[in-house]
Amino acid sequence: MPKVLICYYSRSGNTKAMAYMIADGIRSADVDVDVKKVADVKPADLLRYDGLVFGSPTYYGVCAAELKSLIDKSVKYHGKLCCKVGGAFASSANVGGGNETTVLQLLQAHLIHGMVIIGDSEGDHYGPVSIEKPNKRVEKDCKEYGKKIAWLVKKLSE
Repeated sequence: MPKVLICYYSRSGNTKAMAYMIADGIRSADVDVDVKKVADVKPADLLRYDGLVFGSPTYYGVCAAELKSLIDKSVKYHGKLCCKVGGAFASSANVGGGNETTVLQLLQAHLIHGMVIIGDSEGDHYGPVSIEKPNKRVEKDCKEYGKKIAWLVKKLSE
C-alpha cells in the first residue's frame, strides 16, 4: 500500500493542526500516512515514502529554517525522489504574511527533486494556507487536499 509522509514544523500549533487535517483526508482515501515533526525526520527517511507533504509557518515569506535545513540535506538524494508525489501547506499570522510564497518555495524543492505535484482549481491553488488558527474553511481545504494527494499517490503507484 502506498504511504505518505507529512513533515511539518510548528511553533504555535497552527501548522501542526493543518498537518493532521491533511492526514485525515489521506486516510479517508485509504492511503497510509505518517505525520512527523521535521526534527524527527532524517533525509534518508524521505526515500521510504511515495508522497511527501511539507508544512511550515511563514517567516519573512519563506519556510522555517528547520524545514529548509531538511530540504538542503535532501540534496544527498537528488534524483532518488523523482516521480514521488509532493505537496505543501503553510500558515501565517496575517493575510499578507507570505503563505503563497512559502508554499511555492516548498513546491519548488519538490519540483527540483523531480516530484509530481497537484494543484487545486477551486480552493487554495498551490496548497492549503491558514491565517492564524485554522478555521472550518481551512479544515475543508486540508482534507480535500489530502484526498487529492492520496488519489495521485495511488495513480502513480498503479
